[in-house]
Amino acid sequence: MKKLYLNTGGLETIFETLQDSLQGTLKLDNDQYSLLVKSKSASGTISGVSFTKQLTYLDFDMEFNDDVVLSMESSDNSPVVFAYCTQGNVTHSFGINGEKKNLKEKHSGILRNTSNINSVLFFKAFERVKFSIISSNVASLQNVEDSNLFSDLKEMFAKSSDNYRYVGPLNLKIAEKLEEFKNVPQKGIVGNLLKKRILENILETEIILHSYGYIRAIQPIIALANKQIDDLKRISNLNISEVLYGVGQAGRHLPRLLKGKYHLAFSFNTLKRVS
Repeated sequence: MKKLYLNTGGLETIFETLQDSLQGTLKLDNDQYSLLVKSKSASGTISGVSFTKQLTYLDFDMEFNDDVVLSMESSDNSPVVFAYCTQGNVTHSFGINGEKKNLKEKHSGILRNTSNINSVLFFKAFERVKFSIISSNVASLQNVEDSNLFSDLKEMFAKSSDNYRYVGPLNLKIAEKLEEFKNVPQKGIVGNLLKKRILENILETEIILHSYGYIRAIQPIIALANKQIDDLKRISNLNISEVLYGVGQAGRHLPRLLKGKYHLAFSFNTLKRVS
């Protein structure tokens, strides 16, 4: 098993460390780092770019010839990290012996490490893995452009002092935006502005998905709840569980929403008013 370590620091420091560890060739073009690896231990590419102090993007397309453990140093100002896996598997834990969560193909994860224990990523040998990371630094937001966006991210994912981790299916809209990001044809300042806006749009989508904004997707059910309880009872034979499965993340919070906002007790078979 090969062990890699990343200390806290800027993007330049991260890529220089990876270059030394993986024996790759590092290039810098248009403010974007690109590490080409072709050695006995691994092959593939790692690229990354920082648009502001608050917004960094990393892309991994790698295959390791040994099982690899990548340990990333934590800090008091740890960013909120959004990860998107499009091929293979990545496993994460807080500390080498912590509970492991698997980020598999077509899944996404959100992570914030507030402890003094490193975040650890595990990669299997001879398994190609492709995943992207958007790192959002929300520690200090004074005089920050688009401060509302990062304030919302901080409120939602970094309000608590506890570690945060979420894993779930990759949203289709976000998957499309990631492809759009990778295929921006413009170069230089214009290209970077377009890429920055795409990443901001992805983060805005994450906020919607993890707030009650996504209830719009099931607005017909909510509208019925606002009209007549009798109508809801009449249609309760519908297979609502299948509807919620299609909605995805929204389904997890529907019972709480109906109970809190409309005073309804919810099950997959019935809807009734709470006294």
